[in-house]
Amino acid sequence: MNIIISNSSDSPIYLQIINQIKAQILSGALKEMDPLPSIRILSKELEISVITTKRAYDELEKDDFIITVAGKGSYVAPINTEILRENKIRLIEGKLNEAISEAKLIGMPLEELNEIMKLLYEE
Repeated sequence: MNIIISNSSDSPIYLQIINQIKAQILSGALKEMDPLPSIRILSKELEISVITTKRAYDELEKDDFIITVAGKGSYVAPINTEILRENKIRLIEGKLNEAISEAKLIGMPLEELNEIMKLLYEE
């Protein structure tokens, strides 16, 4: 598992961990029942607080991305990735609809909106 923490990011560290683990699960890099590093090991590797790592794992478990077995560790939960992907697509479509509505309000041409999206996507 590869997690990179950016201290210059506006996103809190625990959210960076959550987002990167979710992305690895959804992309298939982490598979169902793959073991995750223990909270202590991950916090040591990332040089962050155990509390921050625990918060990330707790949120991942609450969102059904991981399961924790007492005395054994945390594992990638059995997830229907197609349903998760569809849910994310719907969320993206909703946000894009908002952006399109705002762009139309100021008379922004589609080409300019596409260019902005392209620049943001490539960041």
